[in-house]
Amino acid sequence: MIYRDKQINRRGFLIHAGKNFCALSAASILNSASIQSGTSRYEVTGQQIHGDEIRSGESGLITLFLCGDVMTGRGVDQILPHPSDPQIHESYLKSAIGYVKLAEKLHGPLPRKVDYSYIWGDALEELIKRGTDVRIINLETAVTGSDDYWKGKGIHYRMHPGNIPCITTAEIDCCVLANNHVLDWGYTGLEETLKTLERAKVKTAGAGSHIDEAQAPAIMEVPGKGRVLVYAFGTSSSGVPKNWAAFGCRAGVNYLEDYSSQTIQRIAKMIQQTKRQKDIVVASIHWGGNWGYEIPEDHVGFARQLIDHAQVDVIHGHSSHHPIGFEVYKNRPILYGCGDFINDYEGIQSHKEYRADLGFMYFAGIDPTTGKLEKMDLTPTRIKRFRVNRASRDEAGWLQHVLNREGKKFGTSIKLNKDHRLLVEWR
Repeated sequence: MIYRDKQINRRGFLIHAGKNFCALSAASILNSASIQSGTSRYEVTGQQIHGDEIRSGESGLITLFLCGDVMTGRGVDQILPHPSDPQIHESYLKSAIGYVKLAEKLHGPLPRKVDYSYIWGDALEELIKRGTDVRIINLETAVTGSDDYWKGKGIHYRMHPGNIPCITTAEIDCCVLANNHVLDWGYTGLEETLKTLERAKVKTAGAGSHIDEAQAPAIMEVPGKGRVLVYAFGTSSSGVPKNWAAFGCRAGVNYLEDYSSQTIQRIAKMIQQTKRQKDIVVASIHWGGNWGYEIPEDHVGFARQLIDHAQVDVIHGHSSHHPIGFEVYKNRPILYGCGDFINDYEGIQSHKEYRADLGFMYFAGIDPTTGKLEKMDLTPTRIKRFRVNRASRDEAGWLQHVLNREGKKFGTSIKLNKDHRLLVEWR
């Protein structure tokens, strides 16, 4: 338990069982246990003022922390206490240590065997201050010691299982795994990823040892308020191979074939079977390319249909290496692409115009009785020396300009306050 404040908000154990048990062959991934527990969270209380930052425990809202891709593998893994074998299978570099050296060339020597909190940097203080109810990330790496890398794939991310405290130290509640790196080290790597996160009492969504597990939501109870359900999906547009799809008793990711009305109906039926009063439903989707601000029309249409017809309250989109525009549709936030939050890319000097080192901590306050977004603000961040830092006021201003430019068509506007936070307004 991490001590945060004087008032305890202890979460009870939640039993999440799959609907079917698959008898897997020796070549398949063993079915992991489905009992997972939540983490303790100390709430921050106080009166909520319009236009001010969101804090947990205020006005009965459920507060969410969301961010983009968290990539703790490769170079980041090399500076943690238990680095993996640095050998990688890329045309660019053959050792993960090479990414550490690229970053050092730019910003000077990096420490080794850092504390597990190091990579979160200023973000950890912000999380403690804000006391959010539920914290959701897209974990874009396998957590494994497997050497069974996926042949023919150009990039392979992995973090040593011994470094899992770098996730739990930030009290992450849910790791989304429906992305294009969770199977980088094969089915053995996926199995170990699922088991490691389960042992760490971190819930997962979007991947599993069979189709029912991959499709099942992560469920987080917020005592006295309601629940948060996270459904996760991966798409080919973000680089998820079609043959990674979970199918029957085959392990894999919850693969989204298309954005059709039939797909909407299928998702709506799944949500209807689980959702109850005061549940907030998050659809976390790995979609789209890495660069550029254009949002495909089919993404817009699909996201809005999830809200209109499938009872979804929050769209958590990721894959873009930099934040892109978002909207608030019928008082539900649609984050089309959250950008990168933690990675080892800082020594790579391509696509400079997008400032991929800059990102956000997204904080959303949602009324569980209506599912409507009541307040939203963003804390600007910058990746430097493999850690998250508070962005400067100039950097926050640059991000404000980008989001205002890209949000015009959606009716969203961003104001910069004295603490360098961005306050979201919508019509």
